[in-house]
Formats: sequence, structure tokens, C-alpha cells
Amino acid sequence: MKRKLIALAAERSAALNAAQAAIEANNQTEYDSAMEKIGNLNAEITRVQNLITEQERVIDLRQPSEAEVRDMAEERANALRNHGEVKFSINEIRRGLRNSDGDGTLFSGSIAQPTGAGDQVNDGLGQSTLADLVRVQDMSGLSGWEEPYAIADPSPAVGAPASTAGTSRTASDPQFGISVIKPYEVTTTSFVDKNIARLSPTAYMQKVQQMAFRALRNKIAALILLGDSEVTHSIYGMINGTNKAGSSIIETVAATVATGKGKVDEQLLNTLYFAYGNSYECGGNAMLMCNKADLKAWGALRGTNEKGRLFAVTPKEGQANRGTISDGGMIVPFLLDPHLTAIEGTDQAASSGADKLCAIYGDPMNYLLGLFGDYSIHIDESVKSIERMFTILGDAMVGGNVVVDDGFVVAKIPKAATTA
Repeated sequence: MKRKLIALAAERSAALNAAQAAIEANNQTEYDSAMEKIGNLNAEITRVQNLITEQERVIDLRQPSEAEVRDMAEERANALRNHGEVKFSINEIRRGLRNSDGDGTLFSGSIAQPTGAGDQVNDGLGQSTLADLVRVQDMSGLSGWEEPYAIADPSPAVGAPASTAGTSRTASDPQFGISVIKPYEVTTTSFVDKNIARLSPTAYMQKVQQMAFRALRNKIAALILLGDSEVTHSIYGMINGTNKAGSSIIETVAATVATGKGKVDEQLLNTLYFAYGNSYECGGNAMLMCNKADLKAWGALRGTNEKGRLFAVTPKEGQANRGTISDGGMIVPFLLDPHLTAIEGTDQAASSGADKLCAIYGDPMNYLLGLFGDYSIHIDESVKSIERMFTILGDAMVGGNVVVDDGFVVAKIPKAATTA
């Protein structure tokens, strides 16, 4: 099925290019033919993807036995202790990213408890849960992925039969864009006390795995939100999603600026909420992604009588980086992430002379994260040897982009006006 998906994706990319060339050459016949082929390929790709999704679900439901967990953990632990490399498969990465309990453990069930050493190495690291919410797809074996999306639906030609009979009808071709997803190397680094070596192999492997996946989840969260730092992006984020033609796939709204600094006010949440979606809907499955400073500012807003808060901030039980903001009527889910620039208090003056993009509102499923290969991990004992710490180094190949037109609305602090 994976090979079939790769072949179908290649066919669709060729058909998309043919459709683009035909419409630019005003060749209606070839355009219609290419679009028909794209429609058929999309239907087939959807069927194959649904089958792969079901296969992945069955894999996720199957829990390894205690013996299998112990054998795998011991084998991997011995490899790491001997300065070797351990690789986690695409299915393991996907399960690790989707692991909502936040500990990065891939398997359930008990593991052997160590004797003569503590079974806990405290690292105090929080982690993002954003990777739980976006679309994740196995793209191993591909050099890239092109995802078509609708920009505008066809406009039907209308008219009274008496006036349209015998006349040519106005063409009403759909407008579409192509979102490109390319592989990008992600490196992760985390540190752990050297006393981890005293743990049993299973506890040792569990801790290494836990910290490696925490680092991966946090790094991927930053890429999902902001994209990479390359001049020509390999991976686009929710704040800068761009299609193959170089056009933006996101929408922006201006935040209030007071005395040269960004200001969270009572209107901003309402503006983001109603700017998202089309004329037929608002807020469908969407959530607010923001910096903690902005959430605090929303929670501190009060009415003119200074007695009551305008917004109630309610953290989600057991997962405090998520929750809801409500004003008594509108209820908006939120997710906190420090990678996003805060609106509140951020200086409007930008050295680059550009708008500052901050809080994001939209459905996380409008973002597609591609996994292009294994996640390899090894241990380095020299980098932090003087601090008596081991370094956990990880390498993965991922990609991503927004795949829905205006899939996210981003609050921006407009750049400061320049004077002559």
C-alpha cells in the first residue's frame, strides 16, 4: 500500500503540473482532462490513505507483551551503552508524537523495575501537545509531497432559458492551489544525569526514549508553528504557510498597538474568531494558539466597572497547556506554546521592518506533518562529561505545510511607520 501511495502521489504531481500549464496556455481541453485525472487520483489516494490509517490503528491497538517490551528495551539499551545507534520506525514515531499522556513512552504494560538504583531521573521538562492535534502522514520513500487544495469553488452560470438558449456558457473553472511538503532534517538534543547508566536496561531505555521524544515533540511543535529558518523554506509553519506558486495560504488580522507596543484587548479574540472560516461557518474545530503572556493578558481584562473579568480562562484537567477561554457566550479552546511571540508588551519596532506574527487561530488539522524516515538516537558521554551528564542526540526527517486555503488566521503587530 505504501508503494502504491508513492506511485499515485507521483502521478498526481504530474497531472497537477499539466493542469497548471494548460490553464496558463488557455487550453481548456487539456485542462479539463488533467483535472478529471486529478479527481480520479484524489479519490484513489483517499482510499489508499484510509486503508493505511486503518492498518496503523490496528498496529496502535496491538500492545506488545511484557516479554517483547523487555527484549526490545534491553536490545536497544545495550546498543546505546555500547555507543551504537537506535532507530525508531515511522509507526513508533507516530505513536510517540500521538502519545497524549506526555511521557513519550511507546508501549504500555509494565516493565522490569531496577534494583539497586533509582527508577526516576528528574528532568523537569514540559512539552508541547501540538503534535497530537495536526494531521500526521508517513511519507518515507518520497522526495516530497504535493497536496492540492481548493481556493475557490466553480461559480455556476445562471440565466433565464430565453436569454441563454443558443449562446455559449461562461466557463466556471475551479481555482486550486498546491501545497508542497519537502523533507527537512530535525536534530534534537537533551541531557540526563550519568546515573541513568545505573538503571536496569528497560528503565534506562524507557528514560532515553522518553527524553528523546519530548525533545522531538517540542522541536516539531516549533516547526509546525513557525516553519524553518531557511531563506527558502523547506518546511512552512502555521504563520507562514505558502503554496507552490509562492502565495500565502494564511490570513492575518492586525492586533491593537498602544504606545508602540502590542496590546491584547477585548476585541482581538472576537476578530480572530470571525475572521476564520468562510461565509457558511465560523470556528469549526478551531482553537487559539498563543504565548502564555497573552493568555494571562486575556484573563486579566476587566469591564469598565473593574469588578468582573471579561474572559474566564479554564485549564484542561491533566493537560494544563490546553484549556478554554470564554466570555459567557463564545468559548474558544486554547493551546499554549512559548515558540510564539507574545502580542502583549512586544515592541512594535521591528529591526527587519516587517510585521510581527503572533497568536494563531484555526483548526490544527489544516496542517499536514510528513514523516520522511526513521528517528535515530545515540548517546554521547563526552559533550557534558564535566557536568557528569550524558547527551541524548536524535535525528529525524520531517516536513509540513498548511493544506487548506486560509487555514489559519494570525494576529500581527503591524510594523512601525517610518518617517522620511
